[in-house]
Amino acid sequence: MTTRQLAGLVAAVIMLAMASAVHAVAPLSTEELTLHCAVYEDDPDGEDGIFCVRYIQGFIDGAVVTDERVTYNVADEADRAESFTERAIRTRVSSRVARYGPSVYADFCLGEPVPLREVVEVVVDNLLNTEFVRDMPLARDVVYATLRTTYPCEIDD
Repeated sequence: MTTRQLAGLVAAVIMLAMASAVHAVAPLSTEELTLHCAVYEDDPDGEDGIFCVRYIQGFIDGAVVTDERVTYNVADEADRAESFTERAIRTRVSSRVARYGPSVYADFCLGEPVPLREVVEVVVDNLLNTEFVRDMPLARDVVYATLRTTYPCEIDD
């Protein structure tokens, strides 16, 4: 085996090793979040209770930051060269976010600051409701559906 062939073989082995080490983040299942959240009421400060709270808080924070960033990007793009109609749309987007909160485009509004504990308790109740979670294998779907049904945006435009 020549040096060139050996180098090619080593490169191929390294690439295979790297490819197997790189994995996408697997979404959390409803079943797994339910296992963590099932003990929340009895032990909210335990490892599982904290996991439950942090997952739900992270979901909300992610939705808020995404909606804020999208809103800013739309406004920034509109500022470049906008028509009267485009300016009207941008103004409406900005005022809607200011009025209803940054998660308005995610279809839930927590309005006045809602205590995280209250949100967690509602999500936990839904996680433990087999009818509610029946067709939602992913935890994010349960959290999102709970937020949309419990904290809908009541927009009067």
